[in-house]
Amino acid sequence: MAKKNIFTDSFGTPYFLKRLIIFILGIVSYRRFNGFNKLKITGTEHLVDLPDSNVLFVSNHQTYFADVAAMYHAFCAVNNGYLNTIKNPIYLLNPKIDFYYVAAEETMNKGILPKIFKIAGAVTVKRTWRAEGKNVNRLVDLSEIDNIMKALDNGWVATFPQGTTAAFAQGRKGTAKLIKNQRPIVIPIKINGFRRAFDKKGLRVKVTGVKPTMEFKKALDIDYDEENAQQILHKIMTAIEQTEDFNVLHTYDEEIKAKKTEQNNQQN
Repeated sequence: MAKKNIFTDSFGTPYFLKRLIIFILGIVSYRRFNGFNKLKITGTEHLVDLPDSNVLFVSNHQTYFADVAAMYHAFCAVNNGYLNTIKNPIYLLNPKIDFYYVAAEETMNKGILPKIFKIAGAVTVKRTWRAEGKNVNRLVDLSEIDNIMKALDNGWVATFPQGTTAAFAQGRKGTAKLIKNQRPIVIPIKINGFRRAFDKKGLRVKVTGVKPTMEFKKALDIDYDEENAQQILHKIMTAIEQTEDFNVLHTYDEEIKAKKTEQNNQQN
């Protein structure tokens, strides 16, 4: 098992560089979350007594980078004793540096800014079902799984089980299989409003006056021995409110279809 030391993280990135990048990106993004738009954070009391490693955050996904940037703000704030608030950015001077997030490799290799984000803590993976806008079918790279496990062994990790910013997309079993094997503490995160406030990349403010939300929920109760990957995945998707039961638009469309069918039957 790879180990961090006082100078570098578990992937060999110097801590002073990570601190500098997190500080700069935090300052640059701060007004996006506590100025142009007001980020509302709840549930960070569930993070206070967590161990320093083997904690996995599972979240829905709305933008490429704004979601993760907001998580950095929340984690750094909690690291300095500020719960459910990011109003005092002094927390950026003492950031949560052993935090990693799983990101698509193709996303992190396009442009300078994504590469800087990558240094801050990205664990990149190649999506097995889609690449460069096309459907693909390729095997999982086991070295990428090893990297995620390495990150978990040495810190906190955030992952997006849907693997896309599309709402109510199908969850991927890979996350559930990793949970069953690694047995981390699993904290669900439900975000909302990021898609409306920011562009798809999450780098540009699209609308001001929006109040995005980020809700940290209690750790999932998982029976790692008895529950299979599908059962674990269902718990995750329910916790982050991405099953069809939460899709109000889907329910509305179904109601409209049912009414039209009833009207047609009455006419006939």
